[in-house]
Amino acid sequence: MHICICRPAVSASAARSIQRILERAGISSVSAASPRSAGDADCIIVLGGDKGVRTYFHRAQDASVPVLGISEGESGGFLAQIDLRELPSHVDVLKRQNYTIEEFPRLGVRIDGRNAYPVLNDAAVFPSKSAMLMEHTLRVNGDEVWHDSSDGVIVSTPIGSSAYSMSAGGPVLFQDANVFEIMSVNSLDVTRRPVIASNDSVIEVEDISSKLHCEVVLDGLDRLRVDKSMECTQFHPPARIVRLRKSPTAIAALAKKVHLAEDLLRMPPSSKLILKTLEYEGELTHRELERKTLLPGRTVRLALRNLVEKGYVKKKISARDARQKIYEMSHGIK
Repeated sequence: MHICICRPAVSASAARSIQRILERAGISSVSAASPRSAGDADCIIVLGGDKGVRTYFHRAQDASVPVLGISEGESGGFLAQIDLRELPSHVDVLKRQNYTIEEFPRLGVRIDGRNAYPVLNDAAVFPSKSAMLMEHTLRVNGDEVWHDSSDGVIVSTPIGSSAYSMSAGGPVLFQDANVFEIMSVNSLDVTRRPVIASNDSVIEVEDISSKLHCEVVLDGLDRLRVDKSMECTQFHPPARIVRLRKSPTAIAALAKKVHLAEDLLRMPPSSKLILKTLEYEGELTHRELERKTLLPGRTVRLALRNLVEKGYVKKKISARDARQKIYEMSHGIK
């Protein structure tokens, strides 16, 4: 068996640790910073947790090789199922290839007729400044569904339906459902409801206009300017994720999120914002959280203390600077 370890530059030491673990198990491996170097690998190990796996599938030219996501923190996630410390106990399963492979649909995105990278969770259109209305027309397979004024619109996959879309009041889709979800966020039409479309549909958000320019947000990471239209279709091939153990069902994941939602109602807004930022961005330092949330340092510090005490956030020592703490969402609520 041959494995390619795909890692960002900051994960070089973790990649070397994985290579030593694989070597002791008799598995050949190569470490690369780019998915283009995978070659004839039987499996690709991607570091960086869920965010690392999403980023890998954004850049991968050939997504047919199954991917095992590994978190470098103290907990795994949904796409990155195990953390680095757990790898030695699963390496025999990996060597025998006695694992399952789950396929997750991806959205192909075109912005004003130009291809963007495919996404795993969602593609959303919002004004470049919050608290502004955006006018748009939704068409599915060429048929107009609505002309609306709202805060924005989200097109999500089944696994993305429990992220941004759910926060905006959308339904949660089962992971194996062959559909996409379209959600108009805070529509002026109080009767507006989400639309569920077959995943072989062509979904077009057109006639986009606002007082300021609008942006397409891809998987909560990159914001790209859009002038008139965004088109979403199913992207082939799907993402293929290695499962070394049974993954939680959609209902179990939903139950955890419902419990979290009830607790969030009693939390201050700063704690909610930080938790949502960690969900989308992955591991962040205190200073990075200040920059991304625009909250004062003292507010961030108090919110993190509250979230750590409740078990929603974990902290660890930075491998690059022992004086610095890194924060991430706990595995149980992802």
